[in-house]
Amino acid sequence: MNLRDLQYLVALAEYKHFGRAAEATFVSQPTLSTQIMKLEDELGVTLVERTPRKVLLTEVGREIVQRACDVLNEVEQIRVIARRTLDPESGALRLGIFPTLGPYLLPHVVPAIRDRYPRLELLLVEEKTEVILGQLREGRLDAVILALPIHDQQLHIEKLFDEPFVLAVPESNPLARQKSIVLDDLTNQNLLLLEEGHCLRDQALEVCQLAGAGERSGFRATSLETLRQMVAANVGITLLPTLAVKPPVPQVDHVRLIEFRGRPPSRHIAMLWRKSSAMHHFLQSFATLFQQLPESLFDPYRQPQPPD
Repeated sequence: MNLRDLQYLVALAEYKHFGRAAEATFVSQPTLSTQIMKLEDELGVTLVERTPRKVLLTEVGREIVQRACDVLNEVEQIRVIARRTLDPESGALRLGIFPTLGPYLLPHVVPAIRDRYPRLELLLVEEKTEVILGQLREGRLDAVILALPIHDQQLHIEKLFDEPFVLAVPESNPLARQKSIVLDDLTNQNLLLLEEGHCLRDQALEVCQLAGAGERSGFRATSLETLRQMVAANVGITLLPTLAVKPPVPQVDHVRLIEFRGRPPSRHIAMLWRKSSAMHHFLQSFATLFQQLPESLFDPYRQPQPPD
């Protein structure tokens, strides 16, 4: 058994197709198939059910794939340790982030990352929370930025900042006449929300529950931009994260943004990585760039001050 055979097996488990798995591992399909059969012979068990249309892993195959992922990840960590020892601030960082945060946060922090770590190659993956969490656990990402809570004893959680919500309403809505609101002002209101799978949907539903509000039936958006345009078209009202209404995001006509008085509803943003990661100390330093973002960035009516 060698590491290459384990890579073939993990690729086959991911793609469930010999041709695509071979392409992903840069070998011919016959080579990959032969190596999988040799691995089965060596272990004395059947790892793969071969059917005309698709590939299925046996029960023991699935268990061995999980172990193989752990082995390959540990090998990668050995390589990371060696690279980081030679030059702690160079190499690649594979960072996952979810789509209702990434486009609005990154413009404010990427310049600082480039200044602080000029030799660092930042590889960004934007996916829904469960997808990037899975990739982090499998070792395909080094760290992720997500909204809490996340419950996983194998992950280190480094809190970054709290991002308040604002209420977005059409100019013709009675709430548009108010300079600020409290949660009780949303009682019996129905809000436009994102489709299933977006963590922002779950966060908005929590706010609705606290306020006695509900969801606008018959409509679920696929992005924050869709929500924003539906508000502008007088379809309804919604909650938007503060970063999504700050420059360089352009203003949308006919939409009024209203802040919450007192302690506003917020989402709590953190960076997570595996506790076993060889990059632990570097990631702690990297996270400080997000923790040091100016407070004005999270106030919908204040412009961030330029650095001295």
